[in-house]
Amino acid sequence: MSPEPRQNPVDSKIRRLLARVKIPPCIAAILGVFCGLGLFVTVKSNALSYMSDDPGACVNCHIMGSYYASHAHSSHARVATCNDCHVPHQNFVAKYAFKAQDGLYHASVFTLRGEPQAMRIKEAGANVVQANCVRCHGQLNEIVQPSTITLVGKEHGEGHLCWDCHRDVPHGTRRSISSAPNALVPYPDTTGAADLMPAWLKAQTHPENISQKDTSKK
Repeated sequence: MSPEPRQNPVDSKIRRLLARVKIPPCIAAILGVFCGLGLFVTVKSNALSYMSDDPGACVNCHIMGSYYASHAHSSHARVATCNDCHVPHQNFVAKYAFKAQDGLYHASVFTLRGEPQAMRIKEAGANVVQANCVRCHGQLNEIVQPSTITLVGKEHGEGHLCWDCHRDVPHGTRRSISSAPNALVPYPDTTGAADLMPAWLKAQTHPENISQKDTSKK
């Protein structure tokens, strides 16, 4: 007689746990689908990279290419990352809560193709950037005293935000998705996999693609 196959102890524990919980098969299937999709999206979007302060994480989303390039060639690139300016630094919770909220909003807009050619910062983001300008440039603040100004305060004539004067810091005066189509930007490597950049975005960020299509139609 052949010996009985040994059972995997992990499988046995999982089976016992499922038998105790008694999840209906349809619910288990739905949970499995959602967990699988969540894992797939996490891997494909390189979501764990957003836990870091690496500016390269910003170009996981291709519409940020021109903004990454302009920062990389600015004086700020030597001393500050994207997160130094664009997320709050009061504490760990505030920082990552803001990153999660802002990131989900950006991902939703990009997925639904709702992004404008020239993006404009929202009120919450503007207040964070202003606060970080004040946080980093302490000595200058003793002279100009901008520490209490917010975007709403500016609109009510209470003062000016830092970039009302410093308009080209750090992203320059040309701020659009297609302003730097040929910049050397470290987009995610897609070697051996399907190209992750949608065709409609390639047409917007690479004008030569549009001209080639027009030529081929003639």
